[in-house]
Amino acid sequence: MKKASSHFPINLDQKSSAELFEELLQIMVRLRGPQGCPWDKKQNHISLTRYLLEECYEVLHAIETGDEDELKEELGDLLLQVVFHAQIAKEAKQFECRDVLQLLIEKLVRRHPHVFSETKLETEQEVRQQWEEIKSQEKPQQKSLLSGIPPKLPALLWAYKLGSKASHVGFDWERAPDVLEKVEEEIQELKEAILQKNPEEMEMELGDLFFSLAQLARHYKLDPERSLRLSCHKFTQRFQHMEEDVSKKGKSLKELGVAELEELWEQVKK
Repeated sequence: MKKASSHFPINLDQKSSAELFEELLQIMVRLRGPQGCPWDKKQNHISLTRYLLEECYEVLHAIETGDEDELKEELGDLLLQVVFHAQIAKEAKQFECRDVLQLLIEKLVRRHPHVFSETKLETEQEVRQQWEEIKSQEKPQQKSLLSGIPPKLPALLWAYKLGSKASHVGFDWERAPDVLEKVEEEIQELKEAILQKNPEEMEMELGDLFFSLAQLARHYKLDPERSLRLSCHKFTQRFQHMEEDVSKKGKSLKELGVAELEELWEQVKK
């Protein structure tokens, strides 16, 4: 193994954000260069997709836990993915990081005329409506109103966005309580499918229930993904408390009966 030469920049604290960003770009060039890292040189847009998704979720976790140091680190990891993809594109003579930044800046200015021009908007609703109008002018005419929603979104978020888009043409419930009635209707249909012992029908009805719940969240201005993640965190914490309590008594949860588990769960909830 060859001895690595030191290239780490000196006095990072004295560099501006622009200088640090340029340093990051140069590091990525070196990592992908002839004398760079074998793993980094091997990557392409497709091979990096899993890491891009993972970094997004790690940023979300840092936000949810309120850990500022972790958030700072995870945002850096996410930025690395952007720089990585831009460098791969530059090597293929497609575009480079400067083009990404320029397009982003132009888009932000263009979509905020109420900030960067004489246009004045007072409410969040006006801003959202203007944003959608500008977006529709930017994109080529699409066959469907729903064409711009990526199917690879998490399913709950996908359902939320589908309902939101459809509502732009009035295809929506007028009142939130009406959506709740739809949820209750879907629960009843799921019960009927279960009674019929039809797996395919059960799967479809369960999907319909999830979809309706996403619309219920939208009408009450709740994020269904965040709501479910909060419940997952809550379940994890309570379950781990159960494990700790039982472990202190020299036992494991496997040794407890259903009634004992239920009693322990209620104690932990309190």
